[in-house]
Amino acid sequence: MKHAALISSLVAASLAVGGLAAPVAHASDNEIPLPGDAPTVANAHVVELAICLDTSGSMDGLLNSARQKLWTIVNDLAKAEPTPRLRVALLSYGNDGHNPENGWVKVETPFTEDLDTVSQRLFGLTTHGGTELVGRVVQVSLQELDWHASAGALRMIFVAGNESADQDDQIAARTICKQASESGIDVNSIYCVYGDDDSEVMSGWRELGRAGNGEFAMIDQDNGSVVIATPYDQTLIRLSGELNETYIPFGDAGQAGCSNQAAQDANAEQLNSANAASRAATKAGKLYSCGSWDLVDAIRNGEVDLAEVAEEDLPEDMRALTHAQRLAKIEAMQQRRTELQTQISELDQLRQTLLNKELARQATTEVVSFDLAIRSAIRTKAEVLGFTFAPLGASVARVASHAPVQQAETFDYFVQFAGGSMDTWVANDLVVEFEDARLDGKDFEHDVHVVPGTPEAEAVIGSLPAQMQELVRSVQGTVYLRWGDTIHLLTGGC
Repeated sequence: MKHAALISSLVAASLAVGGLAAPVAHASDNEIPLPGDAPTVANAHVVELAICLDTSGSMDGLLNSARQKLWTIVNDLAKAEPTPRLRVALLSYGNDGHNPENGWVKVETPFTEDLDTVSQRLFGLTTHGGTELVGRVVQVSLQELDWHASAGALRMIFVAGNESADQDDQIAARTICKQASESGIDVNSIYCVYGDDDSEVMSGWRELGRAGNGEFAMIDQDNGSVVIATPYDQTLIRLSGELNETYIPFGDAGQAGCSNQAAQDANAEQLNSANAASRAATKAGKLYSCGSWDLVDAIRNGEVDLAEVAEEDLPEDMRALTHAQRLAKIEAMQQRRTELQTQISELDQLRQTLLNKELARQATTEVVSFDLAIRSAIRTKAEVLGFTFAPLGASVARVASHAPVQQAETFDYFVQFAGGSMDTWVANDLVVEFEDARLDGKDFEHDVHVVPGTPEAEAVIGSLPAQMQELVRSVQGTVYLRWGDTIHLLTGGC
């Protein structure tokens, strides 16, 4: 159908991070050191993801998808048993702003567990036309990153791009991917369709994943990233802000870390409420830790002994306190944080239930979504190493057992956010009708234009379930709502 490409990218996205440039080794013999020659991680339950993103001029859609779904993928990993230790690195390639002597490849950040740094560097990426050397970026990721040595570690490279994977005349992409696989690092390929699909180019990307013992996925970036707004998003965003108040910055990195936490909240919310809600869930999960700058996490994780922290490294309001008083404050912040994280987790469970219901409606789509492809690839490999996961998605029977979803079935809606670069949609028949009209060059017809603040608006909103009232009242944009047989258009902030 005409709307399939847009709807199928409902969960389209990737991971990414950013930061420090590293020199590229030009190993003419293509020798690859085994991972972890100088191991830096003591835990065997390690998941390492090296994300290689094409940042040439045509890849803005890929970067937007990466920003949109970073937290969704992290949240999925946070639910694994045993809890993994996640390390993520980002490499960018195909960008004329990079050094041509390095094959236009740049290590944006080495492996890191700091998810706020991951987000910061990702939002700092920009596109600039160039030559996309896939073989070179895989080689650099192998040679420049400190891969963990443990046999229990999951090591994966994800390479995303839209041009031929065979442009590198120095490093054969398939050969380097095969060598990576032989050294215990799987290479997964993501072909990003741009304009007319090229079956030969796509076939090359598919062979790349096969050579690297990885998976192949495809995303249609022309249609942007489609995500799902829920009635729980605004409450999750508020709780995320309250969670920030439980952090105690200390040491040289304290204020910078605290400021970056808030900045990444703002980056997430800038995209849309769904992304900000996913980030809130991440901050309540097991993989979000700020021990490098937060005293609460540092002491909880055993990284710091409070008695050994210099007075000048403490925030001013703690310097005059006794040791016992300092401990009491830290314990109080930890208790409050746990309470908030519990509230966020409970709300996110309801949110996931609604998301799963909407995803179930798209189960017949023919295009594999990028988000689910990555999560599935990680799960497949992780389960071999002894990790266990809850099933992807939820059965309709389980979903229907929740009252908010039963109520939500009585209407269809979607949201277009004002001033945003993306539309946020709930996937349903109303979206399909709207998109069909748009693709046909027609106006989408509605029955009633509801003016915010009028008695009519209050009557419409007041008839909705409580969770939907919260969403509609908080949105600054346009809401299309089918209530019964009537399509309402609510504009200008509801």
